[in-house]
Amino acid sequence: MEIDPIRYGVLWQKVQDYERRFDAMEAKMDKLETSMDSLIAMANQGRGGFWVGMTVVSIISSISGYFTHWISKG
Repeated sequence: MEIDPIRYGVLWQKVQDYERRFDAMEAKMDKLETSMDSLIAMANQGRGGFWVGMTVVSIISSISGYFTHWISKG
């Protein structure tokens, strides 16, 4: 069986192209993973801020409700 150098070269080029595409895809996936991690971190920070805000609003509402009840009784 004889190896055709032209067909071997074409096959070699295709393999090289696939390897480059795979490397590019891997780099994009790594970048996407990093972006997802930062997005999740930002979402978690936002969630903490939300709960702090809800706590502050709840405290203010409770205090104003107490004073309103206290004033209306008097």
